Amino acid sequence: MANGFIRYFEKAIPEFWELPAMTDYISKSSFTYQQVGEEIAKLHILFDELHIQQNDKVALVGRNTPQWAIAFLATITYGAVIVPILQDFHPNDVMHIVNHSESKLLFLSDNQWENLDEEKMQNVRGVFSITDFRCIYQAPGESIQATMKQLSDKYARKYPNGIRKEDVKYAQKDDDELAVLNYTSGTTGYSKGVMLTGENFCGNLDFAGQTNLVGRGHRILTFLPLAHAYGCAFDFLSQIAYGGHVTFLTKIPSPKVLLKAMAEVKPSAIFTVPLIIEKIYKNNILPKLNKTSMKLITSIPLVSNKVYAEIRKTLVNTFGGEFNQMVIGGAPINREVEDFLLKIKFPFSVGYGMTECAPLISFERCDTYSPHSTGRVIPGMEVRINSSDPKNVPGEIQVRGRNVMKGYYKNEEATADSFTEDGWMKTGDMGVLDEAGFIYIKGRSKTMILGPSGQNIYPEEIEAKLNNLPFISESIVMMRNDKLVALVYPDSTAMDEMGVQPKDLDAVMEAHRKNLNEQLAAYERLTAIIIHPTEFEKTPKKSIKRYLYENV
Repeated sequence: MANGFIRYFEKAIPEFWELPAMTDYISKSSFTYQQVGEEIAKLHILFDELHIQQNDKVALVGRNTPQWAIAFLATITYGAVIVPILQDFHPNDVMHIVNHSESKLLFLSDNQWENLDEEKMQNVRGVFSITDFRCIYQAPGESIQATMKQLSDKYARKYPNGIRKEDVKYAQKDDDELAVLNYTSGTTGYSKGVMLTGENFCGNLDFAGQTNLVGRGHRILTFLPLAHAYGCAFDFLSQIAYGGHVTFLTKIPSPKVLLKAMAEVKPSAIFTVPLIIEKIYKNNILPKLNKTSMKLITSIPLVSNKVYAEIRKTLVNTFGGEFNQMVIGGAPINREVEDFLLKIKFPFSVGYGMTECAPLISFERCDTYSPHSTGRVIPGMEVRINSSDPKNVPGEIQVRGRNVMKGYYKNEEATADSFTEDGWMKTGDMGVLDEAGFIYIKGRSKTMILGPSGQNIYPEEIEAKLNNLPFISESIVMMRNDKLVALVYPDSTAMDEMGVQPKDLDAVMEAHRKNLNEQLAAYERLTAIIIHPTEFEKTPKKSIKRYLYENV
């Protein structure tokens, strides 16, 4: 099979040689494509000296930085397998993944090394800082630190006049071989090693090239975790493959920090998760819309169009003002927020994918996007709905095609459970599929609740309505003692601003419950709203770990 995945980068580095490739937003240090090629070449010499073989595993954990990205690219272009680990994982989970993957080398941030125990990672021969690639640990009997001292001389001998475009020659490796071993952090409480091939990523990169989301000189501000498939494929790999300039935020993306960076970078496209846009809507836009004067203005059709156009312009400028569209993925978007973005004609679309598809399953550009869908099934992928009436009755979404993983690493049982007998991968999501190929997701099959008369209740739909109510930060809807209830974490900031005391909260929530129930079907109505004192624990993708609260 072809080796197009590695060829993407072998072609891109010489083609975009003088262009900026990567920038650290905080330090402002930058790498051109040539400099990225130089750093990759140095790491390839190191791998050669350490006798790293094709398909050996190299683990990588740390915050998004140019050095993180270079270590990733160096590993895959050498023909080894990269094991990106989310930096939010507990140290015990990091060590488990390093061991389970049989990684021989580990690249990480200096502060993370302090929390790991080298004696519990016996396969690891050497550990390297992704700050400056120095060796910070070598296993007994290894001479890696001595090798590192000679690395500059070895590079100078191999490239006496510096690296040239024609020197960029990378590994020959079939695309059906393992390229990335990506450990998920789902809502079910344990991680699995998703085996992703070069072909899986080619499916995503090929599709990216067919859109206007990538291109020579495009600017991207990356703030999604690159150890997650969504950010990795579209904020990083596809941008480099097509000559983009990636700026790494390199700090926690609070709304204030993020919007300041957007204004400076002025990205050409934006890849985000719903949480970001939902917070801006709830905190910045909704309070203005709820003012009596604004309600009167927006009730007049001709005037409302001008008001919405002005809101759209302001919101676009908030995100830098130069992006062609915003792609929202990684989790379901709140329906009220989506309806508002559609009303003001904001340039956005919603995509659908999962780590097991590296990640894309469906997407459609904003100008042809179907409201409330997750886009159209992309080329190279097929979708079917396990339902008697796939257009109208929700069933499990099942997929097959070039983006679908090989399976779960060293876990044949989980792999078998994830596929049907005729070879379709079970996503665990419930939805319908229309004639045009648009997917409409209703919820997770694992979270779906069976109503008293057999009705399907999708808690995510009720939670979306709850989360837009005053003084509610987030919620979980579940069945307890055969009654539908909601756990709610209050929005203390909003309470303080409006002078709402904690003693009044129960009465406020009871009023919310009654008002909300009037909008719901009889079988969806809540019997209680229960205050939860702390923020719900989440995955790095910001999905609530529901299993932690089901029996509390």
